[in-house]
Amino acid sequence: MENANGIVHSVGSAPISDAAVPVTITASVHAFNQAVRAVRAGELEADDSAAQLIGLLTEKELLGLLDGDSPRRLLPFIPALLGRRPFVAGAVSRLGIPGIRFSDGARGVVIGAATAFPVTMARAATWDPELEQRVGVAIGAETRARGANYSASVCVNLLRHPAWGRAQECYGEDPVLVGQMGSALTRGVRVHTMACVKHFALNSMENERFEVDVSVDDHALHEVYLPHFKAVVDAGADSVMSAYNRVRGEYMDVNRALLTDVLRDEWGFTGFVTSDWVFGTHDAVVSLQAGMDVEMPLRMLRARALPAALRSGELNRATVLESAHRILRTSILHAATREQQEPDVAVIASAAHRALALHAAAESIVLLKNDAVDEAPLLPLAPGMRRLAVIGRLADQANLGDHGSSRVRPPSTVSPLQGLRDAFPAALITTSTGKDEKAAAALAAQAEIAVVVVGLDQHDEGESVVTGGVDVGILGRAFNSGLSRRIFIGLAHLAARFVRGGDRSSLELRPSDASLIRAVVAANPRTVVVLIGGSAILTDEWRDRVPALVLAWYGGMEGGHALASMLTGDTEPGGRLPFVIPSDAAQLPPFDSAAKAVVYDDSWGQRHLDGQGRAAAFPLGFGLGYTTMTHELLDHTFSDVGGTARVLVTNTGDRDGSTVVQLYAADLSAEHPVAQLLGFQKVTVQRGASTTVQIALDAGPTVQRDPSTRQWHPRAGDWALIAAQHSPSHWTGAVPLRRTAN
Repeated sequence: MENANGIVHSVGSAPISDAAVPVTITASVHAFNQAVRAVRAGELEADDSAAQLIGLLTEKELLGLLDGDSPRRLLPFIPALLGRRPFVAGAVSRLGIPGIRFSDGARGVVIGAATAFPVTMARAATWDPELEQRVGVAIGAETRARGANYSASVCVNLLRHPAWGRAQECYGEDPVLVGQMGSALTRGVRVHTMACVKHFALNSMENERFEVDVSVDDHALHEVYLPHFKAVVDAGADSVMSAYNRVRGEYMDVNRALLTDVLRDEWGFTGFVTSDWVFGTHDAVVSLQAGMDVEMPLRMLRARALPAALRSGELNRATVLESAHRILRTSILHAATREQQEPDVAVIASAAHRALALHAAAESIVLLKNDAVDEAPLLPLAPGMRRLAVIGRLADQANLGDHGSSRVRPPSTVSPLQGLRDAFPAALITTSTGKDEKAAAALAAQAEIAVVVVGLDQHDEGESVVTGGVDVGILGRAFNSGLSRRIFIGLAHLAARFVRGGDRSSLELRPSDASLIRAVVAANPRTVVVLIGGSAILTDEWRDRVPALVLAWYGGMEGGHALASMLTGDTEPGGRLPFVIPSDAAQLPPFDSAAKAVVYDDSWGQRHLDGQGRAAAFPLGFGLGYTTMTHELLDHTFSDVGGTARVLVTNTGDRDGSTVVQLYAADLSAEHPVAQLLGFQKVTVQRGASTTVQIALDAGPTVQRDPSTRQWHPRAGDWALIAAQHSPSHWTGAVPLRRTAN
């Protein structure tokens, strides 16, 4: 069955017979809604409804599904427009097809004012998928209230090195943790909008993200860098965003081996793939053939190339129909199954969402150190404190993180200083930026407690500004050389002077921050250091002098209140590290932010330290509480597809508290056993009480994939299992990992 343009009313070459279609969608502005209603009522399958809609499209409308709807002249205005409205791709007003209505949203909606949640890395530190799913529901609701139906909020790139500029947008270094948290956010977001997972794949450096070529063997690829993507796909992700970088010599938009052979054929993904923005499409036709469905966000390469390619036969019509079908089927199915009640704009930054942001921030804060001063731990602070000094250049800043595409603009923010003022309304709180160290030390000496707030901001890490290395020629022939190219590159370099972002040049604090810490501690030994940032910050040069050390992240709009509640003991320091903090950057794999080619293997982070037999300053999963807990592994069941473990958790301290029970396995026959996280669960236990928790175990880290057969088999070795409060430094008490038949 063909229309006047010869477009088949189905995917592939087999048309759908009229007898098999119980409902016929008519050509009107209600066509899309008619298709949605029919699918919701069970009168049509999503595949059939998509095929019928395709049959109503003109050739121009059909090709229009495959790229953004905005003209390329809007390119210079993308940063401003991104915060004002959704970017639309594939809308067909004649048939009521809304198109993909894009919003970013890793820490909240980027359109207009919105709730600013803690950054993704901070929420990873909660180790609480149920809480992350609630955050996802809120982000999805605000996204939809702003007129978007598609949220690119799920970033699951693995933290290969903490110097990565966009580390704050991911869930850390462990594939199991990343997979569970990303899946939870996906389930939450999908209640209201389509969920997009990004950046597929191996995108873990920023400065050379447009050019770098990543070499990786099959084992590391499928066993380290892809499992969390598959977990999110299995959780229902509607869309995948391809990355800028190359993998094994091919840019990701034209990488058929990953976009089709793995993503669709091996994993069974049925949604659609979009490009990363502007510079993420390198060939209009080849990218479509490889499995990249939508060029985002403007009419650029495909608008110029696809009509002629289709007419000449260079592009097969079946390839166009296949992508069109994926896009429309996914859009219809999601619209038919999402929450039907439209969120009101009043939900945006509502009291409920602010409370959720506060809760997420409080649960994310990691207490790294809490030594005794005058025979008692310095934290929590005494409620009757009268004189407090709050010092540091970040103490009174609305420091929410990167100012790139993930930037959220909340209607208000609470700084650490404001949070402490609200917590201690009767206290005399003095403050200094610390630029004058002597004056800051004098303030600290006069206070009962000094709180030093230091760390990173958008100038130290974040999304990189486009530089001369990117291929601006894809913008058009005028940009291949000459005045247009020079102007564009000049403007990019000018912007980079104001917001540097990009990969970090050091894992240390700024020298001025480290010097300030030493000066304040010398003046007042009762000093708390609060670190702000999106990834690991080395502390060995000054940590021994500091009794209390807190990692508070970019805590979102309520971050200051969350920090104050933790420092006063109103809430438990519930965070645990989603990555390792080494003593020295040399203990990690090398990181070259200017590299054009890199090799990704299976040794990074905590696993790299384990393999070298080195102790971390703070291991993966580490975090102190205000009480003490014990974990006892009672029993477990396990097979090649997973299992469960029962763990007895006892609160041996004098106050209620929480802990994250973590299950690790390792091959004990290795010279240096490398811990593999299999499962985890956050649990709250009352003082003096015990509870038994059952934790699901992920078999993934204990199996390997045969590249030739694509089958998974157990890894060889003497595997053992242990329940711990962080990645173990020894395996005393571990039990053999008993594997049964599936």
